[in-house]
Amino acid sequence: MNYANRKAQQLLHTPEGVRDCYGRENTARSRTIEKIAEQIHLYGYKDLQTPSFEYFDVFSNEIGTTSSRELYKFFDKEGNTLVLRPDFTPSVARCAAKYFMDEKRPLRFCYQGSAFSNTSDLQGKRKETFQMGAELMNDASAQADGEMIAMLIESLLSAGLEEFQISVGNVEYFKGICEYLGMDGEVETALRDEISGKNYFAAEDLLKSEGYKKEERDLFLRFRDFMETAEDLEKAWESAPNERAGRAVKRLIDVFDVVDAYGLSRYISFDLSLLSKYRYYTGIIFKGYTYGTGEPVASGGRYDQLLSCFGKTAPAIGCMISIDTLMEAMYRQHIVDDEEPEIQKIYYNDSNYREALKTARMSRMAGFRTVLLPEAQKE
Repeated sequence: MNYANRKAQQLLHTPEGVRDCYGRENTARSRTIEKIAEQIHLYGYKDLQTPSFEYFDVFSNEIGTTSSRELYKFFDKEGNTLVLRPDFTPSVARCAAKYFMDEKRPLRFCYQGSAFSNTSDLQGKRKETFQMGAELMNDASAQADGEMIAMLIESLLSAGLEEFQISVGNVEYFKGICEYLGMDGEVETALRDEISGKNYFAAEDLLKSEGYKKEERDLFLRFRDFMETAEDLEKAWESAPNERAGRAVKRLIDVFDVVDAYGLSRYISFDLSLLSKYRYYTGIIFKGYTYGTGEPVASGGRYDQLLSCFGKTAPAIGCMISIDTLMEAMYRQHIVDDEEPEIQKIYYNDSNYREALKTARMSRMAGFRTVLLPEAQKE
């Protein structure tokens, strides 16, 4: 094989962590996206599009989003550092602050597009993922939290997923226990990382090394069990170690009531140890799980301080669906709708081209996918 052929062969391959999507797979993916978008629109959310890359500071450590080492960074001609978005929420927050700074009424936005993660420990996972999501701003109520979770549930149902669970927690519960124990900020951050990764053995070792007694360690580690009913939450509320932790559990009770009013409480459970790598979350937090994939198909939470980083003081909550992870689960559950639509074929020759073209145009106007082909290609 000569150099030109070798070069051509190399150009056929995509970089590590990205891939092509075509044929029946792309049909199924597009159909799923359409169904989810339609469901989100039914809740009154409006489409919003932000750039694929932003200034570095939009995703800086101070914002509490993706670690700097996991960002795709590059420079513009003025020397400014730019990054491909790893996460939509800070971009939507920036956009909302720019165009709706003085708006006090609830704002509902939805989005879809690619997010990028430049990390070397993904173990074969994609570095470009397609995400859909929604953000509800200027509403601090439990009703807003419940709406976001209910809309997420109905979006997953509309996509065809039937067996899944939304695990709901509250970051304030963890912060309440840290406050109760007077925990140092660095220790709190390290402990949060271990618990968010469900590495409870490492979390206990960390607490031991810091000199915490067993009953103090148990405040963090005893809430690993899932709770499914309002009665479970009531017990956790009664045993909360301080007022801050108690308020966190009470908020979960209120959110349960809202989701139950939607008739969707069977899809949620509660996990007081649920945390996230995104430090901008301030309250309710949730993740959606199903079988057929080891990763959450959806996630979200409340971020009441994030917009203040862009000059707007406003509470907010959002959710995100990972389309790639969702499709992986749906394929393994054999519930994918990937039947490609039929394409009408109309053939022509030199003498009947105009007549064939007229027929093809009428077919397209009637809503049928139609191709015009020379008779020489007739099967």
